[in-house]
Amino acid sequence: MTRIAFIGLGNMGSGMAANQAKAGHQVVAFDLSREALAKAQEQGMKPAASAHEAVKDADVVITMLPAGEHVRSLYAEAILPNAPKDALLIDCSTIDVDSARTVARDAAMQGFRAADAPVSGGTAAANGGSLTFMVGCREQDFADIETALKPMAKAIIRAGDSGTGQAAKICNNMLLGISMIGTCEAFALAESLGLDAQKFYDIASKASGQCWSLTSYCPWPGPVPAAPSNREYEGGFAAAMMLKDLKLAQQAADTSGAPTPLGGAAEALYGELVQRGFGNRDFSIMLQMLRGQL
Repeated sequence: MTRIAFIGLGNMGSGMAANQAKAGHQVVAFDLSREALAKAQEQGMKPAASAHEAVKDADVVITMLPAGEHVRSLYAEAILPNAPKDALLIDCSTIDVDSARTVARDAAMQGFRAADAPVSGGTAAANGGSLTFMVGCREQDFADIETALKPMAKAIIRAGDSGTGQAAKICNNMLLGISMIGTCEAFALAESLGLDAQKFYDIASKASGQCWSLTSYCPWPGPVPAAPSNREYEGGFAAAMMLKDLKLAQQAADTSGAPTPLGGAAEALYGELVQRGFGNRDFSIMLQMLRGQL
């Protein structure tokens, strides 16, 4: 039985950790939220009193935290000083590339194997064990990392060495944020031109405008029953999280000198959406702001 320390039981981490427990692993969980720890215990995990305690006997340490600063401090203060040297360290947070590479370097200097492995799929995939993992790690470590991630995944792809998992994630989410805005603009324009939304969907979903934001996550209520647009935009991928990822993408673009004008425009629009108080709603609620309904 693999001993897994799982730190960070938020909207994504709670489902991910639960799937490790369902797979028969011994999961020792830690979070600052007592409510999250109580839920973890109900799901068959052992709650830990601290991150230090959670990692001390772990074969695998998985972290799912809000930002780079949290990952860096947790690794420096709890994981690297207390985890067994043969433990496999996997950070699934979405953070900046520099922080991911710093953590991996510090871990390697102390003899650990480490990976950045951010995810795509949202809370439904986290709960269902069907996330896509984008992994940055040494090639020789990937087989063990893949094995550790399998209970939570539908796809596990090595992007390259340390930091490339984060690079893939922010590039993917910048593309997603931009494509969702384009999809929302198209629906808003169709409405203003007197074109029925369902008819527009039926046509665009089979024409050159087809994209994931349209056919899998349609922002207009109705055409895709499972989309958050049919639940008043509750659940799904919060607009505030999309804004966070777009900020990371713009930070990376500024550092590397890559031109991302649409990424910058998307960041500004999601910033406005969050400013209006809709940061906790699914990011596809952008449609309602463009329609003048918010």
